[in-house]
Amino acid sequence: MKNKYIYRFLAVCCSCIIVGGCRKSDEFMVKGVVAGASGQTLFLEHTGLSTVTVIDSLKLKPDGKFLFKQKRPEYPDFYRLKLKNQLIHFSVDSTETIIFTADAHNFATSYTVEGSENCKAIKEIKLAQLDANMEIHNLRDSYGMNLIPDIATYQEIALKTIKSYKDIALKYIFGAPASPAAYFALFQEIDGLWFFDLYDRTDSRAYGAVATSYKTYYPESPRAKQLEMLALQSLKVTRGERKNALNINDAKEVNFIDIELPDINNNKIKLSDIAQGKSVLVNFTAYRTEWSPTFNMQLNELYNKYKERGFEIYQISLDSDVHFWKNAASNIPWIGVHDPQSVYSSIAAIYNVRQLPALFLMNKKGELVKRIESIDTLENDVKSVL
Repeated sequence: MKNKYIYRFLAVCCSCIIVGGCRKSDEFMVKGVVAGASGQTLFLEHTGLSTVTVIDSLKLKPDGKFLFKQKRPEYPDFYRLKLKNQLIHFSVDSTETIIFTADAHNFATSYTVEGSENCKAIKEIKLAQLDANMEIHNLRDSYGMNLIPDIATYQEIALKTIKSYKDIALKYIFGAPASPAAYFALFQEIDGLWFFDLYDRTDSRAYGAVATSYKTYYPESPRAKQLEMLALQSLKVTRGERKNALNINDAKEVNFIDIELPDINNNKIKLSDIAQGKSVLVNFTAYRTEWSPTFNMQLNELYNKYKERGFEIYQISLDSDVHFWKNAASNIPWIGVHDPQSVYSSIAAIYNVRQLPALFLMNKKGELVKRIESIDTLENDVKSVL
């Protein structure tokens, strides 16, 4: 009998140990050292789909040591350490302990991380993003000082910079599409412009790969639902598929429709106003390029052929020389507007315009239904929405 009670006592003790262990494993821990930051406040922030929230903070002591403990997220999620205006991004997908060693001066770039391969990958991805960001900003400055001869040369250099980032990102996107690193790589940007173009046929595969993996492994995750929506929207436009696809007006994250810019008489022209009941070709272009005269002749032929059937062109010039554009656009029969931001255009960024000319097609319901890949298919694409 005595032995029986001893066994029960041991069983209860073991249960307490197991339960206690489980309770402890519901947390993740972030710790480390930040040199040269005595007296500064270190923040731990959660990076949500659309918001960043401070979840903890502490004032660093002379030894620079810090420790944060938080409840483990239900699905892989993203966080960041913030010191003044410098950020270290990382992910948490288990009850891991992540250790950072950093210096206050180069907090965001010179740190080391242990305890998570995903966090190491995120560091490589972020450094590639920062390098590309710096190169693009330098490129814009050079263009603004007329050190680059034309917008075509600017584009060529910018595309090479974007490719350098994507070469690194694609290792994780296709190598481990269900990983937090793959998700993180997919959504890096420069001034609001995603590296991976939602409306590019090749980049669409990257969205599809990560979306499929997240739906398989984390079907109830908000990020899985976000990825599925974006992947469907990407397919809808790149393949011209409207069946079972999302209406772009209902998707706030990708509401790319309305534009309001001045014409040659400085009258503001809204895309949504002219799109009522018409099929509209939205064209980003630059008149000061070698190909522009030939391209506009092709558009003119198309416009004259189909304008009576409800076809319109809304052409957006990104030329830096507004006077040149006004002279060149004075005789076009369609609607021509100018974006004074030129290569800094936030509108072009929303549409993820990487190359000119860029062509998008709207149907008579005001839905953006296709990004046109080739001028050779333009007439057939237009006919499909008339």
